[in-house]
Amino acid sequence: MKLRILTGLPLALAVVYLIAQEREWLFVLAVLLTLEISLHEFFFITRQAGMKSWPWLGYAGGGFLCLAQVADLRRLAFGESAALLLVVLVIPALGLLLNSDLKDYLGTLATTLLGVFYVAFAFSWLVPLRFATPAVGRKLVLLLFAVVWAEDIFAYVVGRLVGRTLLARRISPRKTVEGAIAGLAGGVLVAWGFTHWFWQTGDQKTVILIAALVAVAGQAGDLVESALKRAADLKDSGALLPGHGGMLDRIDSLLFGVPTMWLMWNLKDLWRR
Repeated sequence: MKLRILTGLPLALAVVYLIAQEREWLFVLAVLLTLEISLHEFFFITRQAGMKSWPWLGYAGGGFLCLAQVADLRRLAFGESAALLLVVLVIPALGLLLNSDLKDYLGTLATTLLGVFYVAFAFSWLVPLRFATPAVGRKLVLLLFAVVWAEDIFAYVVGRLVGRTLLARRISPRKTVEGAIAGLAGGVLVAWGFTHWFWQTGDQKTVILIAALVAVAGQAGDLVESALKRAADLKDSGALLPGHGGMLDRIDSLLFGVPTMWLMWNLKDLWRR
């Protein structure tokens, strides 16, 4: 626990600084670096599970999708839709040049594209979430991380102290129903406090509802990554962060939480009609 705190606290402060500061290029660089490290760990997991991939095509495709988010912010003609189309077309074509045994082609292609979309594409939505509307975006991203962190901490502490009922026995022997409920409650509580003291918005109820959905999505993301590691017989995705495992272990909840926050915030006017 001590090592977990010693690693997590400086990391959390760095994340808060990156969100609060105004330099778009620095934020994008941090997102790009994080998703590339996470992609590296994802391809390590798949190798351990006996699955082949084309890592360098994955790194290039993932970085390309992240930079395309910036192009969308600039309202350039070449944006995220065009980038998606190119990734879907180019990776299978280039894979033909890299794959000597066609029996492996389908599995290798599927693994590579899964990494690009599951890790890079999902995480890249942090860029428009933060900078599409910078003033609101800063608050949204701070709230996102606060909810995901609170969900993780509450679930971890309550699960260890009073957790008895396993949430998903086949996926993780440590995750409990009690911890999951506490995680959801912690995320909602933090969202209420955030909107009460730091963001006095007229949409407080909507923001808290979105935060609850983000907390649920974060738990789903955690379970998905745990299932991937279980398939590869691994405890952690890496050893980059002492006490926490790898980078992918740290952002697994965000891979589901970021797109959920983006979608729900941009669709909020539909359900309020």
